[in-house]
Order: sequence, then structure tokens, then C-alpha cells
Amino acid sequence: MSVIVEPDPVAILQTLIRFDTTNPPGNEGIAIGWVKDLLAQEGIPAAILARHPERPNLIARLPGEGNAPPLMLYGHLDVVTTEGQEWEHPPFSGELMDGWVWGRGALDMKSGIAIFLAAFLRAHQENTPLPGDVLLVLLSDEEHGGDFGARYLVERHPGQFQGVRYAIGEFGGFSFEFAGQRFYPIMVAEKQICALRAVIRGSGGHGSLTVSFNPMMRLARFLTDLEKNQPPVHITQPLRLMITRASDELPSPLRTILRSILNPKLTRRTIKQVGELGALLEPLVANTAQPTMVRGGDMINVLPSEIQVGLDGRLLPGFEPQALLDELHQRAGKDIEYFVERFDPGPSEPDLGLFDTLARVLKQADQQGKSIPFLLPAVTDGRFFSRLGIQTYGYIPMKFPPGFAFPRLLHAANERIPAEVLHFGTRTIFRVIQEFGT
Repeated sequence: MSVIVEPDPVAILQTLIRFDTTNPPGNEGIAIGWVKDLLAQEGIPAAILARHPERPNLIARLPGEGNAPPLMLYGHLDVVTTEGQEWEHPPFSGELMDGWVWGRGALDMKSGIAIFLAAFLRAHQENTPLPGDVLLVLLSDEEHGGDFGARYLVERHPGQFQGVRYAIGEFGGFSFEFAGQRFYPIMVAEKQICALRAVIRGSGGHGSLTVSFNPMMRLARFLTDLEKNQPPVHITQPLRLMITRASDELPSPLRTILRSILNPKLTRRTIKQVGELGALLEPLVANTAQPTMVRGGDMINVLPSEIQVGLDGRLLPGFEPQALLDELHQRAGKDIEYFVERFDPGPSEPDLGLFDTLARVLKQADQQGKSIPFLLPAVTDGRFFSRLGIQTYGYIPMKFPPGFAFPRLLHAANERIPAEVLHFGTRTIFRVIQEFGT
């Protein structure tokens, strides 16, 4: 009788980290190839679909019993740069030190792929009855726009996702402590990318002369206005769900304080009262536009005739770019021209049909944990899959030790994860793919 060796998410993660998939350029192909070979060893076929040979995507499927629509597990293999960062351990070594796996992607999001892949392999090895098909989808290019990954698949190969209604990906399912309670935010909605270019124009001239309008001086006032004048507050349905569910778990005085965030007249004052939580909530109550790039001027002795400012715009669910443009004109003056460089729309309201199942499974894994819906201030590949009617849940179950500064290590030096967290996540996802149709 053969003995099944349960797939080890720690070993999988270590191997994935050792593939340098920094994006740009990405080069995810070598990591995708390794996963494809691993699946082939288990007799699981996988399709490789690519806009560019070095930026492929992988789709594998375990057949289910047909009692539920297919469930998709997906994640991205590319990571952000480590340039200019000082690491205690080499960022692509995947070292296991004192129970922690170190390296770029240990949190975002090769750990999630290791968890999904380990659970997927276990279900295959144990011939686990599945309510419906389970798809494993590994993507390129999430960190740089998704054009070679999720966007490409959705636009060119939508038939691969026929019948899929729900998907599990990043960013959520991790634990955090607040007011003596342990919460697990499950992402059900995200803000929308709305990248802008602001243009300030003038006549230009000789640098020795005083002119009536110097675009560089106007730039200073523009940036000052953005910092000084806050954007208007908007309370969306996903935020209302998040605050209401979280406050239900808190004692009366704190419950009342937290719920006052839902009153636009009290929102900003309340956010200042709730400490670190307020910093997480602040971008969820407004459309934001953060200046990130400035271009203008070619010579020290020439006044520029044009200054361009790149703005990382993020729209709340349900809003269109014009809303952000109107708000910027109110905050920083109407003489600035704005151009929308990229707008990736998403759904205005989430489909919560799978939420209770995910919350129930997490409760079984951690009796003290409390799941709440979560609105993400950033974006994921879920925005592309939503075009096919697929609701993504950010749900990579991770029970972190108290005090672990998880968000501060994202895209930062010394990114690392406790090995036990990977086993916790794998057990939880394995349970989900057994129960998602119930």
C-alpha cells in the first residue's frame, strides 16, 4: 500500500522564491514551467497560454461532481523589485530560518500560490470529492498592470472560465488584532485604477527673467493644495458592510465610535480617533489621487513651458473618472488640465454568495477568529475577472502571531512569513474546496 506524502507548502514556497520573477521584466516562464512539471508528475495536465513566451499563464483543473459551479484559485508569480533595499537574508534565497521563510514574494504572493498548489495537489492525491471543478490559475504581470496575465486571458481566452462564478485570490484572509479581537478581513471589493496625468502650461522663457506665470511655481501650489484640501467623503456599500460587521463584534462604546465613520459629517474626525486602524480606513472613504511622478524642464537656464505630474488615482467602487476630475478641480483649481491615462473599472457592489462559506471554514480553523468583508484600497487581478461575472474573494488564510507587522513588509525589505502560517492556510483552503458548493 503506497503512502501519500502531503504536499509541503513550505518547500513549494522556498522553490518559488528562488525564481527571480521581478517585474519588470517578469520572466515568470521558468517558475510556470516548474509548476507545470510538478503537476505533470502527478498526472494533472495544464494548459499554458501566453501573450509572450517568457510571460506565460497556467491553467489546471480538477474535475468535480457537477453539483456546483467551478471554483477558481488564482494568483500571480511576479514580484516587485528589491533594488535599493537592505535585506538580512538574500531576497531570492528562500531561506528557512527559525521557522520563518524569507524572500521576495514570501507574502505577496508566492505564499498564496504555495498554499493553493499544496491544497490542489492534496485534493488530487487523496481523490477528494469536489462539489464542482476546481481551477488552479497562475498568472504573470499582476504587479505591472496585468496586461500579460489576467487581462490577456479574459480578453483572449474567456472560454477557459466558462461557468465560474466565484474565485479565490489575494488580498485578504490574514489575521489582525484590534481591541482584543482577532479579525480576518475577506476582500469582497476593491478600488479602481484611474491613472492621471496633470498638465500645467506656461509660456516658458529665459531663466534669468521674471515671468508672469512660471509653471514650476504653479506646481508648488498644486501639490500644496492636494495635501491641504482633503477629498470629499463617500460611504460605499462595501465599506458599510465592513464597518457594520466589524463593529458588531466590539463592545458598546467602541462599536458606537466605529459606526460613526459611516456618518460623512463625522468620518474624518472618527478616523483620527482609532489609531492605526484609521490609517487603513482613510483611503476607503474617498477617491484618492497621489502625485508620484514629475516631468518638466530640460535646461537649468530655461523656464519650462509645461510641467507634467503623474497621479496614482484610485476610485471607490461605483465611481467613474469624471468624479475624480471634478473633485481635483475643486481641490486644486480649474486651470490644471487632466488626462486619464488608464482606467480599469470594477463592479460597484460585491456578490457575497460565497462569503458565509469562507467565514464558516475560517471559524472552524480558528475558533477565536471573526471574518468581516473588506474593501481593498489597492487593486488585484480580480478587476479583470469581474468582466466575466466572476466575484473574487481575497482569501489566503494566514493566522499571524500577534504584533506581526504584515502590511509593513509588503514590497519592503526582509519580507518573510512564518512556516506554520503556510500549513494553516493549506488546511483551510483544502477545506474550502471540499465545501464550496454547500
